[in-house]
Amino acid sequence: MMMVTSKVFSSLQFFTVFYLFTVAFASTEEATALLKWKATFKNQNNSFLASWTTSSNACKDWYGVVCLNGRVNTLNITNASVIGTLYAFPFSSLPFLENLDLSNNNISGTIPPEIGNLTNLVYLDLNTNQISGTIPPQIGSLAKLQIIRIFNNHLNGFIPEEIGYLRSLTKLSLGINFLSGSIPASLGNMTNLSFLFLYENQLSGFIPEEIGYLRSLTKLSLDINFLSGSIPASLGNLNNLSFLYLYNNQLSGSIPEEIGYLRSLTYLDLGENALNGSIPASLGNLNNLSRLDLYNNKLSGSIPEEIGYLRSLTYLDLGENALNGSIPASLGNLNNLSRLDLYNNKLSGSIPEEIGYLRSLTYLDLGENALNGSIPASLGNLNNLSRLDLYNNKLSGSIPEEIGYLRSLTKLSLGNNFLSGSIPASLGNLNNLFMLYLYNNQLSGSIPEEIGYLSSLTNLYLGNNSLNGLIPASFGNMRNLQALFLNDNNLIGEIPSFVCNLTSLELLYMPRNNLKGKVPQCLGNISDLLVLSMSSNSFSGELPSSISNLTSLKILDFGRNNLEGAIPQCFGNISSLQVFDMQNNKLSGTLPTNFSIGCSLISLNLHGNELEDEIPWSLDNCKKLQVLDLGDNQLNDTFPMWLGTLPELRVLRLTSNKLHGPIRSSGAEIMFPDLRIIDLSRNAFSQDLPTSLFEHLKGMRTVDKTMEVPSYERYYDDSVVVVTKGLELEIVRILSLYTVIDLSSNKFEGHIPSVLGDLIAIRVLNVSHNALQGYIPSSLGSLSRVESLDLSFNQLSGEIPQQLASLTFLEFLNLSHNYLQGCIPQGPQFRTFESNSYEGNDGLRGYPVSKGCGKDPVSETNYTVSALEDQESNSKFFNDFWKAALMGYGSGLCIGISIIYFLISTGNLRWLARIIEELEHKIIMQRRKKQRGQRNYRRRNNRF
Repeated sequence: MMMVTSKVFSSLQFFTVFYLFTVAFASTEEATALLKWKATFKNQNNSFLASWTTSSNACKDWYGVVCLNGRVNTLNITNASVIGTLYAFPFSSLPFLENLDLSNNNISGTIPPEIGNLTNLVYLDLNTNQISGTIPPQIGSLAKLQIIRIFNNHLNGFIPEEIGYLRSLTKLSLGINFLSGSIPASLGNMTNLSFLFLYENQLSGFIPEEIGYLRSLTKLSLDINFLSGSIPASLGNLNNLSFLYLYNNQLSGSIPEEIGYLRSLTYLDLGENALNGSIPASLGNLNNLSRLDLYNNKLSGSIPEEIGYLRSLTYLDLGENALNGSIPASLGNLNNLSRLDLYNNKLSGSIPEEIGYLRSLTYLDLGENALNGSIPASLGNLNNLSRLDLYNNKLSGSIPEEIGYLRSLTKLSLGNNFLSGSIPASLGNLNNLFMLYLYNNQLSGSIPEEIGYLSSLTNLYLGNNSLNGLIPASFGNMRNLQALFLNDNNLIGEIPSFVCNLTSLELLYMPRNNLKGKVPQCLGNISDLLVLSMSSNSFSGELPSSISNLTSLKILDFGRNNLEGAIPQCFGNISSLQVFDMQNNKLSGTLPTNFSIGCSLISLNLHGNELEDEIPWSLDNCKKLQVLDLGDNQLNDTFPMWLGTLPELRVLRLTSNKLHGPIRSSGAEIMFPDLRIIDLSRNAFSQDLPTSLFEHLKGMRTVDKTMEVPSYERYYDDSVVVVTKGLELEIVRILSLYTVIDLSSNKFEGHIPSVLGDLIAIRVLNVSHNALQGYIPSSLGSLSRVESLDLSFNQLSGEIPQQLASLTFLEFLNLSHNYLQGCIPQGPQFRTFESNSYEGNDGLRGYPVSKGCGKDPVSETNYTVSALEDQESNSKFFNDFWKAALMGYGSGLCIGISIIYFLISTGNLRWLARIIEELEHKIIMQRRKKQRGQRNYRRRNNRF
């Protein structure tokens, strides 16, 4: 018996030793493979994996390694700061691996197809790495896999259809990658799937109907892709679904009524698509719904009253749709609602008083609708409200005093309505308020002193009202204020000195008030100031040089005041300045001459001052300049052709100065490529019109050219006064709207260049009050967009080109006081012009200056007789001329030679040239009349 027992014991010892040997051997093989992988890491001194050594026990001592029966079962090195790839990972050496978690590292490269060797794998987590490439189809062979998490990487390509063969899968998360193509219909085979996250990729195509067969699904997230088509009605089968996220795609069609059958749904987000139709009333069945997002679609119709039955709702966003009708009073039942967003729809009617019973509400945005009536005083009950947006509606009446009881309010936006009365002093109780927007209403009275006690305020917009009185001294307490808008009111007094204490100010905007006095020097201390606009007030004195200290300043606008003295030269050094507007003041001296390299100026307007001397060449450093208006000053210079090198210049206005001399081309290939408005009127420019200049105006050769809007558009509108249709008209938003050439009231001579006809975008062309000669070019008939054409007070001759009758946009025409002859063209627009458009041209005939123009036999006969009489008169003129010449030959020879010598010595032969030109023109016209008379005579005879 003892011998048997001993043998049994020996056998047990043998098998135990053998088992331990084989276990140790297997662990050593796996450990060696893992060490080889570790050797490829770029950070070998990784402190987390310091325990991975040959001298330690892999199953007991290694970080992140868990063994089962001596074989590696789990490898979890999440957040271990690994920098490496998977190319050397021992996929074939870990046959018993069930859990692999390499998430939150810096693993790059692709997923090798050898991953298919991990046949026992149950859990795979590679999220938040730098893994790229495609998902290998071999992953579909991991039949035991239950969870795949590879989100937040750089995966691309298609989702392999083989993933749909993983029948055991419960969670699939591939979000935040660059996956493309369609969602495989094979995913509908994964009947155990509870989580499907494919969000934030580049997936396209339809949502497969088969997704609706995944009865175990609790969370479905396909948002932020390019999915199109309609939402499958089959999704209504997902009885266990609690999260449905389809937002930010290109889905269209209506919202299926079946979505209302998902009784377990708690989150529904279909926002940012192109869904249309009405909101299904069936959504009122979703009793567990806490969040409903349908914003930014094309939904129409009214808001279903049934939405008010969703008692669990905490978040409701229906904004940016086309919903109409009134706001249902039933929304007052949503006692748990914390956010109500209905902005940017077409809702009308009054704001239901019941909204004021939603005591849990923290966010209420009803802005950009057509709501009318008064603001309910019941809103004062919303003690938890932090944001109230009612802007851009048609609300009227006064601002309820109860709004001042909302102590949690951080933003109050009531702008762009029809609110009247005074600003309630109770608003001074809103100690947490950051933003107060009351602009563009009909508010009156003075600004309450209490507003200045809102020490947390960063944005105060009170512009475009009828507020009066002084700026309250309490405003000096608002040390956090960044934007102060008091524009377009009736405020009086000077700029208070305490404004300079608001050192956080970035936007100081007070144009169009009745403010006066001197501009404080201390404004130069507000170092963060970006916008300083005080235009259209009554400020006087000099412009403080301290403003040049504002190195961040982008807009400086003191236009339309009474400022005087010189512009400080240091202003040219404000490199950040984009807009410099001092128009219509009394500034004198010279322009700043030191505009530096890197100058950021986009708009420079010094129109209507008393500036002298030359236009500074340093403006050539302002390569971003788009608007230059130096008109109505006393500048004395020649034409600054060098400005033509500014690539973005669109408006050049030098009217009413002392500019003189010819306009000569610089010889450059590209000059004024983007110019849309050029006004050189009322100067002393001379000689021929600059044909070479017109050849370069590429910006006027394209109709409806789109323009990039300057970044300052919100705070400043570029504008100029142009003479159009015989009237002075101020044009705003000039950079893309108007195209003008005004060269009137100069001393230009010669012909009108035919190249003007190539500038087809011109809307206003004015070359009146010059000494232009010759014919009107027929090419002007190509100016299909011209609205105002003024060629008056010149010495133009010949006929009016018939091509001008095709100008259907033409509303104003002035050809008066020239030497035009012949028939006035007839056309739709020409029938609207009165005789004053042609006065001072004795040779013109036809409507509206005379009856008929060669249309009836009587007038034709008279025309022929007149032509013969003119011919006889012309012949008699020449006979008499030569007789007189011969008679006066002897006595007049000396006098004639003396006169010719005098004219040649002075160079003034223009009057003689004009007489000869007029005589030549008269002879040509008489010949044309004779020829016409003969043709008409033959026609009448042939007719009979």
